[in-house]
Amino acid sequence: MSFEQFEDVGFYFGLALLIGFMAFIIWDLAKKSQAGKIGYIALFCGLGIGMLGFIIKGILTLTMGI
Repeated sequence: MSFEQFEDVGFYFGLALLIGFMAFIIWDLAKKSQAGKIGYIALFCGLGIGMLGFIIKGILTLTMGI
């Protein structure tokens, strides 16, 4: 495995961990604030859209070859 391949794998692994951790933070925030079902949905939609946009941007960049 070359250094570039290792760096690429490490980047995507670290990014997946960061996104998972941010999802956990959103879940914990909803739990501690005792939000109901609508509160959970609002928090995950409102705060999760930023993560979703970042993921979509990455997918589009890979598929378009930019």
